[in-house]
Amino acid sequence: MTLNAKADLATAEPLPQWRLDDLFESRDDPRIEQTLKAAAAANDALVRLKGAFVAARADASRLGATIAEGVSLYETATNGLWAVGAYASLAASTMRDDAAWAKFEGDVRARSAAIAAESLFFTLELNQLEEWEIEAAMKAEPAAARYRPWLRRVRLSRPHELSADLERMLVDRAPAVANWTRLYDETLSRLVARCGKESLTLAEALNRMSDADPDRRKQAAGGLAKALEERTPILALSLNTIAAEKQIEDRWRRYTDPAQSRHLANEVDADAVQALEAAVAESYPRTSHRYYALKAKLLGQAHLNHWDRNAPLDRAEPRKYSWGEAQGMVLEAFSDLAPAFADKAQVFFREPWIDALPRPGKTSGAYSHPVTSDKHPYVFMNYMGERRDVLTLAHELGHAVHQTLAAPLGTLLADTPLTLAETASIFGEGLVFDRLLAEASPADRRALLAGKIEDTLNTVSRQIAFHRFETRFHAERQAGEVAPDNIASIWLEVMGESLGPAVKLNPGYEVYWAYVSHFAHAPFYVYAYAFGNLLVEALAEARRKDPKGFAPLYEDLLAAGGTRTYVEALKPFGLNPREKAFWASGCARLERLVDEFEALV
Repeated sequence: MTLNAKADLATAEPLPQWRLDDLFESRDDPRIEQTLKAAAAANDALVRLKGAFVAARADASRLGATIAEGVSLYETATNGLWAVGAYASLAASTMRDDAAWAKFEGDVRARSAAIAAESLFFTLELNQLEEWEIEAAMKAEPAAARYRPWLRRVRLSRPHELSADLERMLVDRAPAVANWTRLYDETLSRLVARCGKESLTLAEALNRMSDADPDRRKQAAGGLAKALEERTPILALSLNTIAAEKQIEDRWRRYTDPAQSRHLANEVDADAVQALEAAVAESYPRTSHRYYALKAKLLGQAHLNHWDRNAPLDRAEPRKYSWGEAQGMVLEAFSDLAPAFADKAQVFFREPWIDALPRPGKTSGAYSHPVTSDKHPYVFMNYMGERRDVLTLAHELGHAVHQTLAAPLGTLLADTPLTLAETASIFGEGLVFDRLLAEASPADRRALLAGKIEDTLNTVSRQIAFHRFETRFHAERQAGEVAPDNIASIWLEVMGESLGPAVKLNPGYEVYWAYVSHFAHAPFYVYAYAFGNLLVEALAEARRKDPKGFAPLYEDLLAAGGTRTYVEALKPFGLNPREKAFWASGCARLERLVDEFEALV
C-alpha cells in the first residue's frame, strides 16, 4: 500500500493514500482517450437503434431483443464514461488547490456529457411505449427481463420528461451549471480557519470542535465562523443559483415539490418521507433536547455553546486509535456478522484503495466511490484517530462491501437508491460501536453511550433539520434570491428546533449552513441518512431476534443492489417502512439509549 511519510500522530503510524493507476496513470494516460472513444463507439451503436424500439412495438420478441441490445450498449457506454469521470473526481478531490486538476475534471465532465447527449433519445423512446408493451417484451425475451428494475426506474420519470430538444439542451448545459457546485467545493477547500497561531482546514476546524479543551473548541468555532463569513457571498450566490436552476427545471418537468425528483430517484413515496420527518421532529424533546440538557449538566454548564455539542465528557485527552487498531476493530466487527463481510473489507486494506491522510487541498468528508461494476470502489476519508473516525471507516467500508456484493449485477442494476445505499454503511458503523461498547470498562461506558447518541442525533435529528432547512430555503427561493441574512435566519430557526433550549447558538453559528456541501451537491439528499439510520435500527432488532437467520437475508439484501425497492427489500424481514410506527420505533430505540445514559449521569 502506498503510504505518505506523514504519520498518524497517535502512533507515528503512516496513513494510507490511494493509488489510482489501476484506473489511469495520469491525466495524460492514453487509456483515457481510448476509453472515451470506446464509450462513444458503444453510444454510436445505440444511436443507430433510434426509432427501432417504437418500430418493434407490435412484435414482443423483436422489441424484447432490441431493448436487451440497447440497454447492453447503454451500459457499456456508461461504464467507460463513469470510469473516466470517477478518475477525474477522485484525483481532484485530493488536490482541490491544483488548477490543472480542476480543469481536467471540468473538461472530462463536458466531454462525457457531449457523448452521453447523443443517446438521450434512448430512455425517451422507451417511455413512448405503453406499460403493457414493455411487459410483453420482457416476457418474450429473458435478456430484456433482466433489466426490469432499471426499466422500472426509467418509467418513473415518464410523466416529467420534456421534448427531445429540451432534454438535449439540459444535458448540453449541465457541465456549465455544475461549475456552481465546483465553485462551492473549491471555495470550501481553500478555506483557512485562523485559530491563534494555527491555520486549520475545514476538516481540521470541525474536528477541533471535539477537542477536550473548551478554549480550543471555542477558538476553532470562531475561526471557522470568520472564514465562512468571509466566503458567504460566494457560497450564498452559488446556492441561490443552483436552487434557481433547479426551480426552472422542476417547473418545466411539472414537479409539484422541490424534493419530488429526489423522491423518484430514491423510489420512495413523499408520504413516507413526511412520516419520517414527522416522527423524528416529534421525538426532538425526548431525544436531542433531553440529551443536550443532560450533557450540559454533566459539564457543569447552564447550557451548551454550539461548539460544546460534540465535546468529550471530561477534560482528559480522548483516546486516539491508530490506523492498525481501527482496521482490526472494523474487520473483527464485520466478521462477527459473517466472515464473508470481513473478507471483502480486508481487500481494501491490502490494496491501495483507501485515502485516509488529511492534507491541504483535500476535500473534507468521507465517501466510498463505486466507480463501475467492472472496477472496484475507492474509500475516501480524513482519519485523525478519533473514535468517530473509526466509526467513519466502518461506515465507508460498509458502503464498499455493499458495492462489491452488488457489482455482479452490472453497473445499471448495482446502482442503489440513496435510501438503501446507506443501509450497509450505517449497519457497519453500528457493528463497530457494539464491539466498542461490549469491551468498554464501566468508566468508559458513559462516554461511549454519549458518542453513540451524538452520532445518531447527527445522523437522524440533524439530517432531518438539514432537510427542513432545504425545504424552507427552496420555498423562499421561489419568491426570488434569498439574501445571506435570510438564509442565516432559516438556519438558526430549524437548528434551534432540533437542538433545543439547552444549546446556545452563539454569534457566528448563523453562517454554519455554508459548510454543508450536500446542499449544493445533491439537494434533498440528506433525509436519506435519517431514513437509512432508522431503517438499520429495525434491521438491528431483526438480527438481535435471529442472528443466524439474519446474515444470509442481509447479504441477499445488499447483493440485490438497486433491483428492489425499499419496501421489497425489507419484506423478508417482516418490516413495513410505509407505516409511521416503523419510524417512531427507531426513534424510540434512540430514546432508550438516552434513558440508559441518564441512569449513568
